[in-house]
Amino acid sequence: MPIPPQDRSSDLPPEGAVPPPQGDLPEPGPAPPGTETGPGPDAATGPAGAEDEYTAALKEVEDRWRRALADLDNLRKRHARELDRERGAERARTAAAFLPVIDNLELALSHAASDAGVIVEGVRAVRDQAVSVLERLGYERHAETGVPFDPSRHEVVGVVQDPDAEPNTVTQVLRPGYGEAERQLRPAAVTVAKRE
Repeated sequence: MPIPPQDRSSDLPPEGAVPPPQGDLPEPGPAPPGTETGPGPDAATGPAGAEDEYTAALKEVEDRWRRALADLDNLRKRHARELDRERGAERARTAAAFLPVIDNLELALSHAASDAGVIVEGVRAVRDQAVSVLERLGYERHAETGVPFDPSRHEVVGVVQDPDAEPNTVTQVLRPGYGEAERQLRPAAVTVAKRE
């Protein structure tokens, strides 16, 4: 049976359209002079190139950060060593300042069989020497009576009725204080005259 002819009008391109090329496509020829035939200018610095730059910059910043941390750790260790050395030297200076006091106490003990009055005078001299050492270290002794009560320098251990003393003044020092303000070893323990 014969095949009827088909209507090929739908296969035709619309009016004004360029017909498709027939046969083999022509091979591209050499590029004209002055035109680039390689990859475009963004090919080398495309997404992969930008990632490489960011990775390199990130590694450099991380390296600098690690070096700064190491420098800070070394500085902290060096400071701790210097602080320990200074503390040791200060302790040695303080102990050396008290050596003459100990020597004089031993001398007083060696004469214990002598006259009691002489021993008392010797012990008093040793006490004065120890107070002098504390003053040289910056801790002056405070044992004054008749002065107004100062809570930063005095610790009240008793209140007394004293008609001869002004109210709120120190009447007796039971334990002397040493030092001033923030450099105070301890406040003086005192009794204070009460208000009437």
